[in-house]
Amino acid sequence: MVRVWFVIGIAAVIFWIYAIADCAFFDRSRIRGVSRGWWVAIVVLLPVIGGILWFLIGRGRAYRAGGKGPIAPDDDVEFLRGLRNDAEQDERIRRLEQELADLDSAAPEPEEGDVPHPDSKRHDGPDATGEAGASGRPNG
Repeated sequence: MVRVWFVIGIAAVIFWIYAIADCAFFDRSRIRGVSRGWWVAIVVLLPVIGGILWFLIGRGRAYRAGGKGPIAPDDDVEFLRGLRNDAEQDERIRRLEQELADLDSAAPEPEEGDVPHPDSKRHDGPDATGEAGASGRPNG
């Protein structure tokens, strides 16, 4: 019989600690009855009974039966607006990529004798200082 009371006592302590933590970190907008501070005080001062009261009365549900509940995505105006914005952004990106591709294809090819931009090609031979080129091969 002592073992049973010991297990019940351990379970009561675990329940009490869980109720305190749940009450302290629960979403403020969903707490019913009194404020969070009072609920914590009730749970701390009345260990098992306070925890039971917290879970039955103080801890509100995410969506109440008479309140605003979840709605289908096709009825959610914000969701539909986000889809439209995503589609507009995808179209804008597609147009910009097309413009860049058009600009790349319209860029003139360098003619023989033109001096290329320093970033356009790698230089593999030794430079004016006698150092190795971009390939990393030593001179000589």
